[in-house]
Amino acid sequence: MRKSPIRTESAPAPAHTFHQGVRSGPFVQVSGQGPVDPGTGEYLHPGDVAAQTTRTLENVRAIVEASGATFDDVVMLRVYLTSRDDFAAMNEAYGAFVTRHCPSGVLPSRTTVMVGLPREEMLVEIDAFAITG
Repeated sequence: MRKSPIRTESAPAPAHTFHQGVRSGPFVQVSGQGPVDPGTGEYLHPGDVAAQTTRTLENVRAIVEASGATFDDVVMLRVYLTSRDDFAAMNEAYGAFVTRHCPSGVLPSRTTVMVGLPREEMLVEIDAFAITG
């Protein structure tokens, strides 16, 4: 299986030396995404972790779809939060998004970790792993 980069203008361009995602056969790994507007490169929704979570998941979904997969093919999401206090608001926004975009009813597994993130305005970062049919 050869690996190939995933690129889309519907998600932010990588800020560093990595691709938005990589596909190898049926496997799709999406690099960590944040609450960035793909058109302007601006970080959105300062201080609002729920809105940042939704924007971040939209970026993840765009990359998954650019690979030829669907969001329903996502089997794992990893969520990185800067504050334990933001967990409930993130979880509510996350739940609404994944429920809406997983018509099979089988929601991805998830890990949530409290961390320091590279940009001060980022309250959340999310990466994904999908397997296509």
